[in-house]
Amino acid sequence: MTAVSAERDSARQEVPEQLRNDVKLLGEMLGTVLAESGGEELLADVEKLRHAVIGARDGSVTTEEITAIVAAWPLERAKQVARAFTVYFHLANLAEEHQRMRALRERDDAANPPSESLAAAVRTIRDGDDGEERLAELVAGMEFHPVLTAHPTEARRRAVSTSIQRISVQLDAWQTSHEGSTAAAEAHRRLLEEIDLLWRTSQLRYTKLDPLDEVRTALAAFDETIFSTLPKVYRTLDTAIDPDGTGTRAPRATPFVRYGSWIGGDRDGNPFVTHEVTREAITIQSEHVLRALENACGRLGRTLTVYSNLTPASRGLLDALSEAEAAYPTLLGELGKRSPNEPHRQLLLLAAARLRATRERDADLAYPDADAFLADLRLVQDSLAAAGAGRQAYGELQHLVWQAETFGFHLAELEIRQHSEVHAAALAELEAGGALSERTEEVLATLRTVSWIQERFGVEACRRYIVSFTRSADDIEAVYKLATYALPPKRVPVLDVIPLFETGADLEASPRVLAGMLELPQVGQRLADNDRRLEVMLGYSDSAKDVGPVSATLRLYDAQARLSAWAREHDIRLTLFHGRGGSLGRGGGPASRALLAQAPGSVDGRFKVTEQGEVIFARYGQPAIARRHIEQVGHAVLMASTDEVQERERAAATRFRSHADTIAAAAQEAYLELIGTEDFAVWFSKVSPLEELGELRLGSRPSRRGAARGLGDLRAIPWVFAWTQTRVNLPGWYGLGTGLAAVADLPTLQAAYREWPLFASLLDNAEMSLAKTDRTIAERYLALGGRPELTATVLREYDLTRGLVLQVTGHSRLLENRAVLSRAVDLRNPYVDALSHLQLRALEALRGEEADALSEQDGRHLERLLLLSVNGVAAGLQNTG
Repeated sequence: MTAVSAERDSARQEVPEQLRNDVKLLGEMLGTVLAESGGEELLADVEKLRHAVIGARDGSVTTEEITAIVAAWPLERAKQVARAFTVYFHLANLAEEHQRMRALRERDDAANPPSESLAAAVRTIRDGDDGEERLAELVAGMEFHPVLTAHPTEARRRAVSTSIQRISVQLDAWQTSHEGSTAAAEAHRRLLEEIDLLWRTSQLRYTKLDPLDEVRTALAAFDETIFSTLPKVYRTLDTAIDPDGTGTRAPRATPFVRYGSWIGGDRDGNPFVTHEVTREAITIQSEHVLRALENACGRLGRTLTVYSNLTPASRGLLDALSEAEAAYPTLLGELGKRSPNEPHRQLLLLAAARLRATRERDADLAYPDADAFLADLRLVQDSLAAAGAGRQAYGELQHLVWQAETFGFHLAELEIRQHSEVHAAALAELEAGGALSERTEEVLATLRTVSWIQERFGVEACRRYIVSFTRSADDIEAVYKLATYALPPKRVPVLDVIPLFETGADLEASPRVLAGMLELPQVGQRLADNDRRLEVMLGYSDSAKDVGPVSATLRLYDAQARLSAWAREHDIRLTLFHGRGGSLGRGGGPASRALLAQAPGSVDGRFKVTEQGEVIFARYGQPAIARRHIEQVGHAVLMASTDEVQERERAAATRFRSHADTIAAAAQEAYLELIGTEDFAVWFSKVSPLEELGELRLGSRPSRRGAARGLGDLRAIPWVFAWTQTRVNLPGWYGLGTGLAAVADLPTLQAAYREWPLFASLLDNAEMSLAKTDRTIAERYLALGGRPELTATVLREYDLTRGLVLQVTGHSRLLENRAVLSRAVDLRNPYVDALSHLQLRALEALRGEEADALSEQDGRHLERLLLLSVNGVAAGLQNTG
């Protein structure tokens, strides 16, 4: 046995037994389905490639042999094999998800809370110098504001996702039944049925998503997990604060989560998001949340059968029922017959009926707003508490109160985003007079739609307007001016216009822009009205693409520090909005670790971040995982706001900053030299499936901001996605090796890794990208460009970075300190290799000298093989862009 195969066998043995069993079960079932669908020959071909790629890892099979295997198949068979490996990854991902849920259940110990949990944060803060006082202050001020976006990074079709969810249900049934039972036999049969259906379901979209499809897709996460999970998170925090009193007294935990959404509101570079789409998006959101609140209120009303003799209603509640009887005598008569002597129940059932009327636009019975609904809930709650029924007042009823406080009648604030150049052009047209362009009319119509949303759903439903590529305060003022052109004074909406700083230069200029904003009367009025709260967005994706991952990380850190200092100087309550992608090359990675690496003072109890595409379903696909994610972020928000954590960060930053500057400067120089190479963009399009990614129809937004074909106009998402497919993962690490080499002081670098969270986060993220990089396969992709000097440059930097990252971290192999993740990557990589070989067959044919001679049919087959393999690699690596 070779060292590599021994390591792989060791990794397999380290995998928890239940996970091994689940993967084996699902894999064998897939094998059965393949044999039934395509015959034993298909299964044999899949197994032949599987054994070959595993053999290549230990050197017993050559790359040339694998290439020959793949090349020998007809294109139809190659597509079937690609689909087989893609489905396998969906099943393996599901098995790992179930293992995560098992691990979370096993670690659930009230006496010893797991790390990165709300209970752990409460315990740590309570044990600190200021104890209860500081804990109460931090909990009262904590805010987590995730913003769902439609950035096209979810490669799976919705049909595939729902199929996987059904398989998950049957896997649960299989796991909870005992061997030999009829329940186990039925679960086994249903698993085979659902896996067969997944195999027969197209992995590719045939039509492009429109923005409203994206709205409905994202709202599935709300329907299935988010709505029910949030009150459980709040309850966990309340229990941690006062375990004996929770559920019997008014809560000490605040509902600290507020969702936002760009889906249907972000029109920067997306002509398909119009004012009609924005209006429909908020209407769909409202429909979902009203239905959820109605169902929850109705269930609670049906179960709250407290008898008035034992639990007398308050005078306020009885008066409310009397007023309702006068207004709706028939409805109250029916409720009285169904629930005699149960006034608390009657008012909740009345509230459920009013929610339904609100959803159906029945103006006579509908609630005017969410505050009116909350007033009814609190009336019931106060009455129950006054009658001594504290458990009924602060149990499940409190969960409904928290849900109403968190989501209102709009579910998530719909945020508008548009490019500064669009506003400038529109304003110039309006000031010049004359006929307006269609684009300018659309800008004005969007602002009118914002006004309509506020009139119908309240100001909180849509008041944030993000300006992409903000360069000066004039870009902010333009939006306020446009609003006055769009509407008469009394209908101008309340707007918080938020600058988005994306490039390195813009980040450095950000304090100057904010100083200019303070001179604007509209901004001054908003600060007076909102307790001097101001929001600034930092773009991770474009800054990393602009200057490279290392320099971008440091520039963002510096921008946070400068902006926080500016806010303190001007008595501003600043919220930094982090535009992070899902991938490491776009600022992704664990949000909790990133939070603890923020500049001191920049969190201050508030964290706002984008959650994009594949990240939404990774974090909210299962209730237990959604709960853990929110708890981890909540823990990090609390801890990052403590004096102890900030002081440690400040001391480490002071000690190691000069070394970081040296690293960043050298890394940026190496990165810019690479992408500044003549015809680099042409080379990149040849070595990657960049130009074909649009055919995946991942989202409604075009991959480029304009018609130009250079790197500058290419969005960060396809930039990262394409590099991921090549197995190079360049945006996550390129330049770091050169930067580390420039310091040439290993002990100091190792100390920085131990002591400075920012530096540790940078290296850990790079290490993850390197672990998902395959040098041998990457070299084949890079060779497609016909530029051996560029291939050599990239591979030389990879070798340097990998070696120095291992030295600085002290690891003998990548991800050595993250055993679970390391095992998963080691076991997955050979199967990803299989899809990469299939993709290379397609790319080499489509990019080769004989591409023009391909028949139309072969060209279509090759493109489909390419897209199937792209989909599969994304599933295997578990990230796209």
